[in-house]
Order: sequence, then C-alpha cells, then structure tokens
Amino acid sequence: MLDALLPSNPSDDIALIAARTRVVGADRVASWEVPSDPAAVSGVRAEVMRKLAEWGLDEAAFTAELVLSELITNAIRYATGPIRVQVLRDRALICEVSDTSSTSPHLRYAATTDEGGRGLFLVAQFAERWGTRYTAHGKVIWAELAIP
Repeated sequence: MLDALLPSNPSDDIALIAARTRVVGADRVASWEVPSDPAAVSGVRAEVMRKLAEWGLDEAAFTAELVLSELITNAIRYATGPIRVQVLRDRALICEVSDTSSTSPHLRYAATTDEGGRGLFLVAQFAERWGTRYTAHGKVIWAELAIP
C-alpha cells in the first residue's frame, strides 16, 4: 500500500495507521427515549430488564438495573433536552445514557451523612470500566458490565 501511495523520493518519514472496528448487529442493540421526569426511570428499567431476559442475561440484570438507574437519574437531574438509553450486547454489556449537556460528571466520595452523591461511585464499583464520550449534541456516559 505504501508503494502505491508514496512519491518515488519521499522527503520525510511516513507512518501508516490503520484502524478496524467491528459492527454490533442490530439484534444486539436496544434503545429507548427517556422523558425528563424521575417517574420515567422505573419504566425504562423494566424495558431494559425485559431486553436482558430476552438476551439471556438474567445474571447481569441487577447490576445493569442499578447502573442505569444511577445514570438516568443523573441525566434527568443535571441535563436538559432529550435523554436516550442504549444497551449493547457484545463481549460485555455496554450501558449508555446520552443527554444534551456537555458538563462532565465527576466521581466524588460522599460523606456518611450526605443524602446523595453516591451515583457515580456505585457505577465505578459495579462496572468493569466507565467513562464519558462527547458528541456534537452533548455527551454519552457509558458503563461496561461483565457478562457470563
């Protein structure tokens, strides 16, 4: 490939970087729109639990339910605009919550007497990995959960 792309007498070093990604099949992805209403969280949790049961991932259901509850509640509390939940079944279960805010979430350690502030701490404890991906319209908070 380099022979075809390089001039006959290159005057500088050249590096070829190749990236390959895998596409997750449509039957391994499920998405839901979430109203910006705390009462909507339980309905979305129920939909996700049905999908996980359909995928045979009952063992991951409790952890996914906890992680998504925390991420959805944070999105409703701190963001504006549409909220979307997506779960992807691959080598791990990827749980994503997207919103229109570009504000980065921060892991904090709540004091014993604090009433809140434990959401991302719980996500970090139960997820193999988690993070934030920024988009043109906001951000996606994702958590990767191990599946048997």
